[in-house]
Amino acid sequence: MPVLVASDLDRTLIYSAGALALAVPDERAPRLLCVEVYEGRPLSFMTETAAGLLGGLGETALFVPATTRTREQYLRVSLPGPAPAYAVCANGGHLLADGVWDQDWHRQVTGRLAEECAPLGEVREHLLRTADPAWVRKHRTAEDLFAYLVVERDLLPEQWVKELVAWAGQRGWTVSLQGRKLYAVPEPLTKGAAVREVARRTGADLVLGAGDALLDADLLLAVDRGWRPGHGELAETGWTAPGISALPERGVLAGERIVREFLAAAAAPR
Repeated sequence: MPVLVASDLDRTLIYSAGALALAVPDERAPRLLCVEVYEGRPLSFMTETAAGLLGGLGETALFVPATTRTREQYLRVSLPGPAPAYAVCANGGHLLADGVWDQDWHRQVTGRLAEECAPLGEVREHLLRTADPAWVRKHRTAEDLFAYLVVERDLLPEQWVKELVAWAGQRGWTVSLQGRKLYAVPEPLTKGAAVREVARRTGADLVLGAGDALLDADLLLAVDRGWRPGHGELAETGWTAPGISALPERGVLAGERIVREFLAAAAAPR
């Protein structure tokens, strides 16, 4: 039976320049490997050590990226090691198997959304009407599944966020603030559901996972053992659950520590 490792990407395994959080003198900073280029510019990084470790993880486990990124955004990322046999995109709305879109899974997900929560159009209209252009830089929808804003974090009113959380919750939606992005996502749209499906298909007898944000909580509840870094929404709120370890490392060094934990747990006798 295989070991399945399902991990969030951004701010868990890979980091933008602004999220590296390298609190060491420049001469002691780790060497970095660029794993994503966007519009000709380097965008996301891992330490070279983490990249080497992740490249070897495939010898003992089935690695499954589990991201809120759209399929297009995910395909920009070039992770070390063999191409993942499965990938979870759009927060569980899309499942890729050997790079091929699983349309049956997507139909199941959209069916649940239609039954269990308010439509995307209603949420999109509310964001357009209530979010102030003074601190909103972009309005976006992702794969016709959820919406997000790119905001000026320093100008974002805390009270507006609280009111949005309450408004969305009444309609079966959740809100997550990650860096400069504020997400509004249907509650039934989860990475955890997709990871459980991959575990069922592969017959995995041990599932490991990692994530940093509120949208990763359901993923961590779906695994046998999990890790969260010392930054992000889960760390800020002190979120935990049985089998979940809170790491002290922050930034890109947390990503390296997480890969080490994956390797150790995957290789341990069971």
